Amino acid sequence: MTQPDRELPTNAVPPTKPRAGIPRWVFKILALVVGLLVFILALQLLKQGAKEYGRQIIQYLNVSTAANSLGFGWLLAYIFLSGSPVAAIAVSFFAAGTITAMQAFTMITGSRLGASFIVLFVGFIYYMRGHQRSASISIGVLALLTTAAIYVPALALGYWLLTSGVFAGLQVSATSPLSSVIDTIFNPILDAIKRSGLPGWVVFGLGIGTLLLAFNLLDRALPEMNAERSAFQRIGRLVYRPMAMFLLGCAVTSVTLSVSVSLSILVPLSAKGLVRRENTLPYIMGANITTFIDTLVAALINGGPAAFTIVLVEMISVAVLSLLVLLFFYRGFERTILRTQELIIHTNRTLGVFLCIMLVVPLILLLVK
Repeated sequence: MTQPDRELPTNAVPPTKPRAGIPRWVFKILALVVGLLVFILALQLLKQGAKEYGRQIIQYLNVSTAANSLGFGWLLAYIFLSGSPVAAIAVSFFAAGTITAMQAFTMITGSRLGASFIVLFVGFIYYMRGHQRSASISIGVLALLTTAAIYVPALALGYWLLTSGVFAGLQVSATSPLSSVIDTIFNPILDAIKRSGLPGWVVFGLGIGTLLLAFNLLDRALPEMNAERSAFQRIGRLVYRPMAMFLLGCAVTSVTLSVSVSLSILVPLSAKGLVRRENTLPYIMGANITTFIDTLVAALINGGPAAFTIVLVEMISVAVLSLLVLLFFYRGFERTILRTQELIIHTNRTLGVFLCIMLVVPLILLLVK
């Protein structure tokens, strides 16, 4: 026998549904935005802290051949933890008549080879925080290998373009500099730190601490990868195509005007499983092209049409070879790079040998006359 429904007292408050709080995805987006800003600030602090030591080295080295300038730009990018300031220095040297057009060209190439080291550096810090070794460090190795595989052959194509007179009649002028988004946001902070008179090593240490904070924020923002989630599967089918990733790398670096930022962000994405390592190769190739945008403008302003032509030739050479690889030889290129990367990170010894080679080669290029 069923009991009749009990009526609520007249003064009773009817039950209400619990209030919906702020959706979790809002906090994730906020953490992602703040994490990216802190991440970029960390890279800028690392670069500013390292500049002090770079200037000291410039005073003592004598660059007299194209090979010397290649090694010089390569090593200087290691010290600056960025390729853009080294490329700007190359343009300034050329404008002042200190180096020849070919030396400026090879020095800019060296700056891009050395700039990939920041990705390996970031991956090492990420590994030290307890993440999987292969996922954290392999992106840096892939960045170095992919950059070298494109830029070294581009030297020959660039040499022909510069010496053949193809761009001899090119005359371009500029009236105002280009300010990147990064400069607009972070220059006031960096200027304040510079005015404070902090030693370079303190700023460098502050950059490392900021980098750790950025990784903590990004870890909170990035979702866990689940192969069964149809959303990730749909994104994977669309974005992980070589040409799509190539265009994405071009776009991200065009916005940030920093290949260090656009490539280093791959480290936490790979460690979280959101990006497969083999899918990052086209992204790296695209980022290595549009990273010249700020250098193009700097060359035009500081060195005039001749310097602009040098940087344009570099950009065209890298773009042509990258597109040839993507359109006709990508699968073979991918297998070769990935197999080499696996051999390098297989043991600590092979990784150490690789790092030694990456240090010794530019030193030899710099010292051999």
